[in-house]
Amino acid sequence: MNSSDSPRFSTCDFCDSHKNDDSGDFRVLPPVFRDFGGRVQFCGPVSTIQCHEDNTLVKAALDSPGEGRVLVVDGGGSLRRALVGGNLAAAAARNGWAGVLVDGCVRDVAELAASAVGIRALANMPLPTEKRGQGLRDVAVRIQGVWVRPGDWLYADADGTIISAKAL
Repeated sequence: MNSSDSPRFSTCDFCDSHKNDDSGDFRVLPPVFRDFGGRVQFCGPVSTIQCHEDNTLVKAALDSPGEGRVLVVDGGGSLRRALVGGNLAAAAARNGWAGVLVDGCVRDVAELAASAVGIRALANMPLPTEKRGQGLRDVAVRIQGVWVRPGDWLYADADGTIISAKAL
């Protein structure tokens, strides 16, 4: 992907335009997420997964067609296991996911940085998850206290991450 293919938006501009929106349709995630992927700026409609230290559903999602979506993973903020690593980042890029946001950890930092996908997470942790087949897909989740629903839009750039009920 070259720079002309990159999405063109500014989360700061969106925040300027929506700073008085009290409808709940425009939300800003807290500034706790770090960039790990090869793309700092990414956006798309949201698909969600809720799981705890088990990435079975994350793998299944990223192994399926992404169609420009962003996978939002509610890992409960756990810092004990990595929910996404290099293999899943490669699958996300290969299958057309725009990005992955993990309320939890990732691993294989060098591989994530080389992937053609946006990846944000709280931290890196080398320990992988257990595969127990647990979790929920496409449900409303709370990410750092902010509701994110399937079909919302996520916009991420160097300034932050916002969620909107509709495309901006």
